[in-house]
Amino acid sequence: MYTSEKTTYFSFTWILIIIFAIFYPMLISIYVFLPLLIGLMGHVLMLGIDKNKTSYILIALLYFINLEVNLSLPFLLSIISTLLVYVLFYHYLKYFRMCGVCRPVFSVLFVDAIYIGSLLFYDFIFESSSIVLDSILIYSLVVDILIAVLI
Repeated sequence: MYTSEKTTYFSFTWILIIIFAIFYPMLISIYVFLPLLIGLMGHVLMLGIDKNKTSYILIALLYFINLEVNLSLPFLLSIISTLLVYVLFYHYLKYFRMCGVCRPVFSVLFVDAIYIGSLLFYDFIFESSSIVLDSILIYSLVVDILIAVLI
């Protein structure tokens, strides 16, 4: 009976995570005050690559692609930004193992910074306007970091 309850709980948890990855970006396009959670999903993608967990990788990729499609952002820019952080910085963040909060916070900060920098660079090159730097974006970054601290 215990394994049946554990299996049910495990499958229910993954169903909720998949529903979140599918529907939360749609809600962001309607309610602009919801945080983007790009850094958090970037951290999940890096954890999936680091620990070789395909479920983490698939959830993060599903979230990123869904977010970019719903918000009309440059396609695959968030994935490329996350992979840049993984290649350039993530292995150096492993030295923060003694601090359980430092590695997620720094990886979320780096992913957010690289992503916003690439969006601004994309806007500069193509003379477009993907994002507006205002207080809602700062709020989104702060909430992203706070969620990384809590997890």
